[in-house]
Amino acid sequence: MPIVHEIFELKTEPGIGIYNVTPRIQDFLSQTGIQNGQILVFSRHTTTALAINEYEPRLLEDIKAYLKKLAPTSEPYLHNDLHLRENIPEDEPMNAHSHLMAMTLSTNETIPVIQGKLALGTYQAVLFFELDGPRQRTLLIQVSGM
Repeated sequence: MPIVHEIFELKTEPGIGIYNVTPRIQDFLSQTGIQNGQILVFSRHTTTALAINEYEPRLLEDIKAYLKKLAPTSEPYLHNDLHLRENIPEDEPMNAHSHLMAMTLSTNETIPVIQGKLALGTYQAVLFFELDGPRQRTLLIQVSGM
């Protein structure tokens, strides 16, 4: 059973951003020739996440508002006490809220592959969440099957 992967880059905008990465995943899947199996999408950062949901503009705004309520930027997070931490980069942001948001979501999604297509439902899309942008991000896509 072949296993192939790709790492692709995504440049994100400031703040919380939600990106539909479904077309990019399907394009890669089509290039592999794999017809049946599964595909893993993995976010390689601690302040990003993935989810499968509807990519509808008003829902995306609701999701952003929900995440901001879960982890408001104004809370006094210990992670943001940069002067008390050791060995941190000079450009380290105060981003504890972004880490907490990411923990409420997931770092990966696995999707069945049937007849060379992602077996997503009618309104489902693979969503990549940037929780601490702007940044240059990478996603790993790994397909296994036949």
